[in-house]
Amino acid sequence: MVKTLNQNSQKDHKPLFHLQRIYLKDLSLEMPNVPGIFFDKNYDPDIKINVNVNSQNFYEDCFESRITITITSQIRDKVVYLIEATQAGIFDFTEIPKEQIETLLGITCPTILYPYLRANISDLINRTSLPSFHLTDINFQFLYNKKLNKNQKIESE
Repeated sequence: MVKTLNQNSQKDHKPLFHLQRIYLKDLSLEMPNVPGIFFDKNYDPDIKINVNVNSQNFYEDCFESRITITITSQIRDKVVYLIEATQAGIFDFTEIPKEQIETLLGITCPTILYPYLRANISDLINRTSLPSFHLTDINFQFLYNKKLNKNQKIESE
């Protein structure tokens, strides 16, 4: 006897993690000191990076996961560029417990999205005619654990 999809789904409740799509949700670039900055002979910028991971439940087991990165490049007191980019993806979680979904949204989903965000930012910086800059790898498990520890300290106070 051949099982149909409906028969399988009724009898076998297996967990399913599925990526529906990945997209660039937001991208902005500001270069307030151009063209003067092009002539700075001591081009050695100080670069600050801020990373934010969050998610939103759309319906039932469907979530949007987002990584937002803000990069500020400065030479002395002058901003070379300010980039804010958000890479997002839609993920389905079927038959997965809530606590595991939170972990997947905090670690696995951003790990999947990050290479796309990194490539988009690298491409954008290359188009400015400034020296290229590539984001390093990010350990999302470390960031997730750090966030959990911070939340546990706040709850215990």
